[in-house]
Parts: sequence; structure tokens; C-alpha cells
Amino acid sequence: MAADGPPTTTIVVMGVSGSGKSTVAATLVDRLGWEFAEGDDFHPPANVEKMRAGHPLDDEDRWPWLRSLADWIGSHERAGRSVVVTCSALKRSYRDLLRDGHPSVWFAHVTADPELIRERVEHRTGHYMPPSLLDSQLATLEPLADDEPGAAISGAGSPPSVATELLAALDDERGLHLSAQEASS
Repeated sequence: MAADGPPTTTIVVMGVSGSGKSTVAATLVDRLGWEFAEGDDFHPPANVEKMRAGHPLDDEDRWPWLRSLADWIGSHERAGRSVVVTCSALKRSYRDLLRDGHPSVWFAHVTADPELIRERVEHRTGHYMPPSLLDSQLATLEPLADDEPGAAISGAGSPPSVATELLAALDDERGLHLSAQEASS
């Protein structure tokens, strides 16, 4: 948080691959005008190659990636800039690392029926993660606990409606008083 400015907010759009994280995040960024980072871009090349080859990442692979994301969050928080970032953030321990020392973090968990997610992943082009890794992500996923900042919203609806629900939940929890334009445009 900037020393003399208003509190910042970091929306971490989380969920398994194919849940709609990037699409919902793009809608949020379009409405809010905040800076955006695609969490996948922070993966080291070895992680990308491992996933491309159909091998799930383990914790040892994920920790450096998550630390890099946490550093990015912290630098924006210190600069007083609110941001949106995508990150699977599948486990509580991963989310704890992202928010450790970063009070701006709020998790937007985009959920969907596994069959819908599988269909999306199977029809997606240009992404290195193959559909075969979806089951390992679903098995690893630990839903948000009641004491974690954030909300779970179904990603089965249109991206604008999902974004509207997420922003309403964020406003309810953080009292951001987003304008009607930001909340529903």
C-alpha cells in the first residue's frame, strides 16, 4: 500500500486452467482500467516445457513462480497501484505466499463444472497446458476458506456477468464503492 495514498487492491483471478480466469480478468481490466499481468507469463521456461510435455508441476516447480508473482504484487502495492493478475492459486499455501505482507490481495475464484472446463480446455488453441493436466489441477484445488479474502463465483455465465458478480463481492467485502460503470459495464 502506498504510504500516503489510498489503499490498493490486487485482484488475483484464480482457478483451474480453463475456468475462465484470463477472460474474466480481461473484462475486469477493461472496466477498472487497472494494470494486468497474466500469471502464466511468470513461469520459467522449464515449467512451461514440463507442462507442454504433459507433466504436472509439483510444489518445487511452483514456489519460484509464486514468489515472482508475489514480488510483482508487492512492487505495485508499494507504488500505490491497483492491479489484476491471473494465477491458478490452487492451494491455500500458494495463496498464503501471494498475500504474505500484501494486504491488497483479494482472490476472485472463478469456478465451473468440470465438464464445462474440460470442454473449454479441449477447444482452446495457443496454450501450452494440455487437457490431460486438468485432472491433476482439479485434484489439487483447495477452495477458498472462509478466512481468506475473496469470493468464489461461477464462471459458467458470460464474462461480463461474472465480472459484475466478482466486483459486487469485492465491493461488499472491501467497500470500494465502485461506480455503476465499473461494476456493470
